[in-house]
Amino acid sequence: MDLVLTALLASTVTGALTAVGALPVLFGKRPSERFNDTLLGFAAGVMLAASFFSLIVPSIDISTELYGAGPTPALIAVFGILLGAGAIAVMDRLLPHEHFISGPEGIASEKISGVWLFVFAIAIHNFPEGLAVGVGYGSGETDTAFSLALGIGLQNLPEGLAVAVGLMAVGYSRVKSFLVAALTGLIEPIGGLVGGIFVNLSQVLLPWGLVFAAGAMLFVISHEIIPETHRRGHHQRATAGLMVGLVIMLFLDVWLAA
Repeated sequence: MDLVLTALLASTVTGALTAVGALPVLFGKRPSERFNDTLLGFAAGVMLAASFFSLIVPSIDISTELYGAGPTPALIAVFGILLGAGAIAVMDRLLPHEHFISGPEGIASEKISGVWLFVFAIAIHNFPEGLAVGVGYGSGETDTAFSLALGIGLQNLPEGLAVAVGLMAVGYSRVKSFLVAALTGLIEPIGGLVGGIFVNLSQVLLPWGLVFAAGAMLFVISHEIIPETHRRGHHQRATAGLMVGLVIMLFLDVWLAA
């Protein structure tokens, strides 16, 4: 139970950093599209490194301890990653939501409209991040979990700003854009609680939870973040941001886990 509460608290803190990232819009600060895409590239790099070094590699190590060397650890990683990506793909296909550029997606619903469709779109994005933090802390591997939470928190800063700026671009006020961006961060504690509870049910589920969270994040990186950073022609800066985010997360993971 202590690990579950820790997972909930950690994911709440990382989610709150989304609101911190959105704060500049309240003071009239709107970043350029180029700068915004660079920051989103940074977020993608952090998530990419976290998926492998903080989730997939520890999962393989734990599976090896449980089942010994051989194909089993690799098979758990393969199927867990695909299950995580598939779960988010199903959510993306079924849940009614709307993106700033591509418009409405998922099953249409006349009862849900306006800003809530944007909230649902970002919820699909943020849930895997909270899940990853929850699984990390639920595992009891404090050093790895802290580096993961730190990385997710860092990348939530530019994400919060991007959400608020995107809402302003489609006509919402500064205050409402900030509040909605802050609201989307509340999805992460839900993911954190789910992840913490799941891996505490049984030690056998721990490696599956780690790679499931990794697969979910990898889907979001490929399906949402990278296409968003490239659509306005700023792919070179976005790629540079991705590389910087990746190596910073790599450094944090190696340093803090030492």
